[in-house]
Amino acid sequence: AELAPFCARAWQPVESEPLGEWLLRSAAGFTRRANSVLPLGDPGIPLDEALARVKRWYDDRGLPAYIQTATGAEGTQEELCAELEGHGWRREVTAQVRIAALAPIGDLDADISAVRLSREIDEGWLSRYQRFDTPGPHVLKVLGSGPSVWFATVPGDTEGESPAAIGRCVVDGRWAGFMAVEVGAAYRRRGLATAVMTALARQALDEGASAAWLQVEEDNEGARALYDRMGFETHHLYHHFRSA
Repeated sequence: AELAPFCARAWQPVESEPLGEWLLRSAAGFTRRANSVLPLGDPGIPLDEALARVKRWYDDRGLPAYIQTATGAEGTQEELCAELEGHGWRREVTAQVRIAALAPIGDLDADISAVRLSREIDEGWLSRYQRFDTPGPHVLKVLGSGPSVWFATVPGDTEGESPAAIGRCVVDGRWAGFMAVEVGAAYRRRGLATAVMTALARQALDEGASAAWLQVEEDNEGARALYDRMGFETHHLYHHFRSA
């Protein structure tokens, strides 16, 4: 319950609408996180009616209907998951929400001399991210959302090529959220992901943050191993259920 609003503020939709204590979110289809319902309580109407309204809302926008749920920690939504499955919704993706102390990440022995931090996204950063077909305004809106947003870039060896590595961090009170840490295939095993994380952590520490969170899909073994070494532990899981 504490983490969910921080995670949501770090990846905000272009459009949203409340349904009781649920929040319907849309960003023209860019990522499930920004195009799914965040159910933080009671929708205020019977579940059958709520699910029908959710489907209509996303149908009106030409999008599939998703609901993001959490399991594995106190106050999470195992019962809602079972109810969604009973209504024919199917789980498509499961990810781990991991947390760690921030200071040890900032204290890592990493060479951060090549890491550039910026408040703005540039074309190079976007060319490495590659999670969209066209970087329209909706993409920039989502990536730029959050209380205090930082973008990290490590330039490639050749002028004009996509960056060797990138990352994103959103500082929000005591929490720092890490996202979009990516390294080009030719630059892996050089410690660049660690350097990006360390540089962003030090910036977040300077702004008063003390705890870190991130989300990683369960099948991303390389990223999970990196975060294990940094001291991240799984706090809970989140799932995206898609309507039948």
